[in-house]
Amino acid sequence: MNLQVAMLLGQSGITSGAVYALLALAILLVFSVTRILLIPQGEFVSFAALTMAAMQEGRPVRLGWLLGALCLAAVAMDLIASVRARRRPAVSRPTLWLCAWAAAATALSMLLPLAALGHAVQALVTIALIVPLGPLLYRVCFQPVAAAHALVLLVISIAAHVALVGIALFIFGPEGARTEPFSDAVFTVGPALIQSQTLWVVAVSALLVGLLYVGFERHLYGKALRATAVDRLGAELVGISPDLAGRVSLAVAAFIGALSGVLIAPIITIYFDSGFIISLKGFVGALIGGLASYPLAALGALVVGQAESFATFWASAYKEVIVFTLLIPVLLWRSLARTGVEDEE
Repeated sequence: MNLQVAMLLGQSGITSGAVYALLALAILLVFSVTRILLIPQGEFVSFAALTMAAMQEGRPVRLGWLLGALCLAAVAMDLIASVRARRRPAVSRPTLWLCAWAAAATALSMLLPLAALGHAVQALVTIALIVPLGPLLYRVCFQPVAAAHALVLLVISIAAHVALVGIALFIFGPEGARTEPFSDAVFTVGPALIQSQTLWVVAVSALLVGLLYVGFERHLYGKALRATAVDRLGAELVGISPDLAGRVSLAVAAFIGALSGVLIAPIITIYFDSGFIISLKGFVGALIGGLASYPLAALGALVVGQAESFATFWASAYKEVIVFTLLIPVLLWRSLARTGVEDEE
């Protein structure tokens, strides 16, 4: 391996690591607010990439059918909940706003000539379609059992992932897709060539890492959202709505996933089930960060990206094994470093 190959592998690792960092931050965000390990996080990525590819190829965007089904389910659950509470049947305001957003985004995807419009419009419409999936998924799958044990939430999360993978196969088909890059510019730095798409990924990732760190570690509203995972009843007593916190956290996670999908779609070919392995590597990065710190989670994801890149060069058949083996020393160290006794939660 010479310097040029090492720099190319390092650039690839930084690009992959930046994407994994975004997903690690989304997983950490949802877990810190709701205690849910969001296994379907990768589906936001694959749905966004395949939706934008369909727009560029001039094919119909059929994601609106999934949004419509989730909206109907959310409305029905609101009506049933109001009847059980012996109130007049009514739909909550957040559900109405989500359904209106989903309807508007679906209408735009059907009426606009998206294939003839630029990348910016396509990306915005794609993100607008994906973002409502997060809070709707929370309302339908997680909100009725939000106070349950973390293992129950994990099982539901896995079930939601399996269902979404099957829906993705039905909507997008088994063929992979790749979108056109935002820019074809290439910069020469010494013996290495840096693609502008790589700079887009790294810049957006760094910006989101900073915003999430400031918002949830330093800002009052971020701390209020995190309080719902620490003590759900206590948060309600001080005026924090756990249901609203859950919807907001999954909306942000869906936004991060959609943005990640838009950014990496020009770099790698995405299939209907590609999101799982991508989010799993983001989860490894979040675990390296201890599921507690945004900067550490981002750093762990960058380590995963570098390990994957260099493993591809040295032993491509074992790159996944090498990446996931990183968890063993981290978990062993955290187990030995912990001296107290864990509560059940």
